[in-house]
Amino acid sequence: MACTRRNVLSSMLSAAGIAFAQRPPRPKTWKPKLGILGQASEANIAFARQEGFTSMGIWANRRTPLDPETATDAAVARIQEMLRRSGLHISVIGCSESHIDPDPQARARANSYFGKVIELAGRLGAPHVGTQTGGMPGRPLAEQVDELVRVYTEKYFPLCQKHHVRILWEPYAGRPNIATGPVGYEALFKAFGDSPYIGLQYDPSHLVWQMMDPIQCARDFVDKIYDVHLKDTEIRWPILRKTGIHPLNNAQWWRFRLPGLGQIDWAAFFTVLMDAGYSGAMNIEHEDPLYGHPNQGVDFTDDYKTGFRVAHQYLRQYVPA
Repeated sequence: MACTRRNVLSSMLSAAGIAFAQRPPRPKTWKPKLGILGQASEANIAFARQEGFTSMGIWANRRTPLDPETATDAAVARIQEMLRRSGLHISVIGCSESHIDPDPQARARANSYFGKVIELAGRLGAPHVGTQTGGMPGRPLAEQVDELVRVYTEKYFPLCQKHHVRILWEPYAGRPNIATGPVGYEALFKAFGDSPYIGLQYDPSHLVWQMMDPIQCARDFVDKIYDVHLKDTEIRWPILRKTGIHPLNNAQWWRFRLPGLGQIDWAAFFTVLMDAGYSGAMNIEHEDPLYGHPNQGVDFTDDYKTGFRVAHQYLRQYVPA
């Protein structure tokens, strides 16, 4: 069986074609696309354009406007037209599913749903789908990686090849996920080899609250980064020193912030991307509780919009317009 999966993966790599077989040459100047993450609505898309952003990442989780199991063809067509008129680059469709859930029925539902999201990304012209790997808690890392390779090879890669979409892993450790940092990255990229259908949606904020070095990790895996979430993490040291990382009273010793309001050295982080000639999208993921998060409803509230504006002003010193 393992030999068969290797043969399938090898043949798919050979057939990947020009779209994914190689990265384009790194540009001499740094020209990333700066944008935001949000729900797909006319008001949100208009806001992104009015504020001078050039890209947008949109969600396709369950019970969102782009839920592929409930969104009608007419609704998707309206979103397509809105995006076309806006001129925004849609860099990624976000979808969180447990791809290797130990429960067979839950896994089947997740695999089916995610396959529809890949098809949706292809329809909307989005080159990437952002997600986590999922996992089988308590099982050895090698066993989980092997299972992930099997599921992705059989369930997702044929769709990726058909729709010209790459799957990107975000280092979120709040649910089952192997791709949370360097150890997981090394195991995954070794197992998947040179697959053109996987990469990283790099969010440095998640490494901070895991007490990892987001700058060195970005440097080590920069060639695998195809999309970036711009979000910061504040370590609340007075609380942490009293409670430790497992507080008995559930005290919040860390929280997400807008870029520039947490611990990340953004100058150093952007230098890594500049040195590598990164030209993909970098989308602000707004989860700052002091600026209107969580957003209520589909359209951005005024407080939530203020957060995007504050982040945009800060980022202009590093990111060319």
